[in-house]
Amino acid sequence: MDGGYKVASIGPGNETSTKHEQILIYIQSLKIGTKISVRAIAKELGVSEGTAYKAFKEAESSGLVSTKERIGTVRIDRKRREALDQLTFGEVAEIVEGKLFGGAAGLDKTLHKFVIGAMELDAMLRYIDEGSLLIVGNRIGAHRCALEEGAGVLITGGFEPSAEVIKLADERVLPIISSRHDTFTVASMINRAMYDRLIKRKIMLIEDIVTFSRPADVMRIGQTVLDFHKISRETGYSRFPVVDVRGKVVGMMTAKDAVGSPEDSAVDKVMTKNPITAAPNITVTSAAHTMAAEGIDLLPIVDRHRKLLGVVTRQEVLDAMRFAGKQPESGETFEDLMWTGFMATTNDNVIGQDELGIAYKGIITPQMSGALGMVSEGLLSTLMTQAARKMIRETAKRDYLLESMTTFFVRPVQIDSEVTIFPKALEMSRKFTKLEIEVKDKQGLAAKAMLTAQMIDPY
Repeated sequence: MDGGYKVASIGPGNETSTKHEQILIYIQSLKIGTKISVRAIAKELGVSEGTAYKAFKEAESSGLVSTKERIGTVRIDRKRREALDQLTFGEVAEIVEGKLFGGAAGLDKTLHKFVIGAMELDAMLRYIDEGSLLIVGNRIGAHRCALEEGAGVLITGGFEPSAEVIKLADERVLPIISSRHDTFTVASMINRAMYDRLIKRKIMLIEDIVTFSRPADVMRIGQTVLDFHKISRETGYSRFPVVDVRGKVVGMMTAKDAVGSPEDSAVDKVMTKNPITAAPNITVTSAAHTMAAEGIDLLPIVDRHRKLLGVVTRQEVLDAMRFAGKQPESGETFEDLMWTGFMATTNDNVIGQDELGIAYKGIITPQMSGALGMVSEGLLSTLMTQAARKMIRETAKRDYLLESMTTFFVRPVQIDSEVTIFPKALEMSRKFTKLEIEVKDKQGLAAKAMLTAQMIDPY
C-alpha cells in the first residue's frame, strides 16, 4: 500500500511480455474508479518507478487512467469517440480547477445536464434529476437534495460542503466538487470545453474508420515468396505487412518485392524493411498526405511498440474524407469565424478575377485587428488560404494540403475596410496546384501570396 492507493494482487506474468506490457495488463485488470500511483505499482510488480511512469503515460493516452489535479490517478473506462460530447464528473472537476470532497468512485460517471441553482429550492428540484450536475453556491440544503435526487454537485465561490453532505456523496457514489470560481465563470469554462469537443468530434481519426477487431491479412517471418503468391490469390491483395513472432511490423511484402525472387526465398530477405506506419490517433487527412507523398496504398496501423493493430487502404482514407466533407458542421473553428461574412462574388467587372470569375468579398471586422489597429498579417494569410480552398472546392471538387506559401504585404489594411480576395490558378493538375492570391481594398493591392499545394482526390 502507498498513501491510501489500492493495489490488487497479480499472478505470474506472461514470460513473453515485457515489464511495460505487464503493467498495462495489470492496470486494465483494476476496477473502474480505483486510485493508483506510480510508486505503488512499481512496488507491487517489482519494477522501477521510471518503467511504471512510462506505462502510466501510455495508459493515460489510451484512455485507461486519468490523472487529475487534487484527485490523483484513477482507473477509468475507455470512452468511445462517439461520446466526446458527454463530460464525466471527473472531467468537469478538471475543467473548473475543482477540489474533490466526496464521491470519488463516481468521477467516471457521465452527466447529461447542468443545472444552475439560482432559484428557490422547490423550483430547483423540478430541474434536478439523476445524472445531472447542480452548480450552486454555499446552499447546504440544495447540496443534500441534489445528491438525494441522484445528481452531482459543483459548489462555486470556493465554499466547502458539510461533513454530512460529504458522507452522503460517498454513500450515493456521486462526486461533490468545489471550485474557487464564481458561477458565471464556471458555466463559461464548461461551455467552452463542450464547444471544443464538438469541433474535435468532426475531426475524423484513423481509429474511427479502422475495425481493429477484424484481423488483418499479414505475412510472418519464416514464410516464403510462394506463400506470398498463395495469400495474394486467396485475398486478391498484393501487399501485406510482415510481422515477427510478437506481432511487431518489421516489413512490407509487395508484388514488386516478389518479382524475380525464387519461390523458396524467405519474405524477410526480399521484403521492404522499416515500412512507414501510423498511429491510430492520427487524422485521416494526415494519413492521406503520407500515403500520397510516399506513393503507398496500404498503411499499417501500429501501437507505440509497433505491434500491428490493423491496416487502412488509400481508398478507405479517401472515402472517409469524402464522407467527412459532406457532414454538417458542428462547432466553429477560428478559421470558420474569420471567414464569416465573406461571400463569393460573380461580378465580371471586378478587376483581378481570373477567367473563372471567382472572387470573395467581405468586411475586415474589429476582431481581426492586430497590435497596431490594422488587420493582423497572420489573419490575412489565413483569409487567403481560405479563399484558395473555397475556389478549388468549387471548381475542381477537391481539397488540398498546403506545401508552401510565400506572402507579400504591400500595405496595411484598416479595420472596417471592404476587401476582395482573388484566387487565381496558375497551374492545376490531379496531384498539384499553384495559385496566385491577391487581396485588394478600395486603395488597390494590399497583399499577395503564391501558394503551392498537394491535391486530394475528388470527394
